Amino acid sequence: MSIPKAELHLHIEGTLEPELAFALAARNGVALPYADTDELREAYRFSDLQSFLNLYYGLMAVLRTEDDFADLTDAYLARAAAQGVRHAEIFFDPQAHISRGVGIGTVVAGLGRALDRSEAVHGVSTQLIMCFLRDESAESAMETLEAAKPHLGRIVGVGLDSAEVGHPPAKFREVYEAAAALGLRRVAHAGEEGPPAYITEALDVLGAERIDHGLRCLEDPELVARLVRDRVPLTLCPLSNVRLRAVDVLAEHPLPAMLDAGLLCTVNSDDPAYFGGYAEDNFRAVRAALGLSPERLRELARNSFLAAFLEHDEERRARYVAEVDAYEFP
Repeated sequence: MSIPKAELHLHIEGTLEPELAFALAARNGVALPYADTDELREAYRFSDLQSFLNLYYGLMAVLRTEDDFADLTDAYLARAAAQGVRHAEIFFDPQAHISRGVGIGTVVAGLGRALDRSEAVHGVSTQLIMCFLRDESAESAMETLEAAKPHLGRIVGVGLDSAEVGHPPAKFREVYEAAAALGLRRVAHAGEEGPPAYITEALDVLGAERIDHGLRCLEDPELVARLVRDRVPLTLCPLSNVRLRAVDVLAEHPLPAMLDAGLLCTVNSDDPAYFGGYAEDNFRAVRAALGLSPERLRELARNSFLAAFLEHDEERRARYVAEVDAYEFP
């Protein structure tokens, strides 16, 4: 068995495996520009974030109905459970669906069907985080938050994702203030391709409680000291970083230095269908490439539960942490 862990940086649309993409395309009468799953997998070779995003958004065309979103989520949860995930806080991108005529109600209802049965079927507790696309307008983000209001019983927080460079966090100050007023948790992608200043801005302007990625924080010692002092979690995605060229090779990933600095790091899979690995695959990859000891891996797993939005159920958090502490490495 894999070490128990929480997954805190996972885009549900990024779990669309080629086989399911073709199955949903057939079900919905969508023509894909690929001859077969092998050709589609070959397309999963990215030069940078934008080339990935082009394919990522293009393949969303197969997601049309509640059943599609439920099947997508069920497939992810089955894989996650097999890789030791006990709790998952799942991102989704409503604007990417609304823009092509799929309403947020359809998306949330489909995701919700799978999430409602997740603990019984997969043994995985779940929460749902709605992300705003940072390369869309702030007005569009506010409209999306408004559209989400009937579904806030299902949504625990908001996030910020998509192309980072040129889209600083401050652009979304007002929508994050509105989200905070609604009682929503706040996270934001920052410091992946963007500079360390974007991390600071996400904290100061957006009130972000977790930073997604954040690996460029090491360029700013004062920022590192702040993140350590305030115990701000960083949701790192090592295999994603390599595939999108944020890091050239996994052996050069700054994770060990970040842990040595006292940062509260977690390891996650981001968009695993596209980046070659789910949660445990990332754990195994960093163990092999970076020589992390079992106790370092235990620290990462423990961090994932400490960073989770489980304040409403501290008994559950304690139970998960106890599972990590009791785990025996093979």
